[in-house]
Amino acid sequence: MLTIIVPGREAWDEATESFINTKTCKLQLEHSLVSVSKWESKWCKAFLSEINDKSQEEVIDYIRCMTINQVDPNVYYLLTKENIRQIMDYINAPMSATTFSEMPGAKRSREVVTSELIYYWMVASQIPFECQKWHLNRLLNLIRICGIKNQPPKKMKRNEILSRNASLNAARRAKLGTPG
Repeated sequence: MLTIIVPGREAWDEATESFINTKTCKLQLEHSLVSVSKWESKWCKAFLSEINDKSQEEVIDYIRCMTINQVDPNVYYLLTKENIRQIMDYINAPMSATTFSEMPGAKRSREVVTSELIYYWMVASQIPFECQKWHLNRLLNLIRICGIKNQPPKKMKRNEILSRNASLNAARRAKLGTPG
């Protein structure tokens, strides 16, 4: 969870042609599957596309979907650049110590990832639904780990086996100081 403080101030609302006054406000935010699901149900498009594909209104609305406490609805229009930077850093944070090494030549999937697809992955991997409230990047890492661990072991090619055995034998000979 991310907590940010939005300073109170006065701003002009062009739509109503009036001033908006807000008090200093604390926003409690969670970037989770629940938030993504809320946003996608409103905008009817995949959230997990490039952030540059979203309008300012869509980004502000996602911050609204992330909010877990009650706040004045006008506060979202008074977010500072620093507040937005903090929120984007939080959204992009890995939230996990797990790292993945990419296989050379591996192709990235072009599948459109939506909240329903992530829920399917959770069901297929038998991940409990309480994980839908985890930070989204952490949940996606868990799903990826389940996929890797559930794959059958990859068979080695004959030349890979021979190469591996030769290097193991060479290491043993060096360690024991024997010719063979």
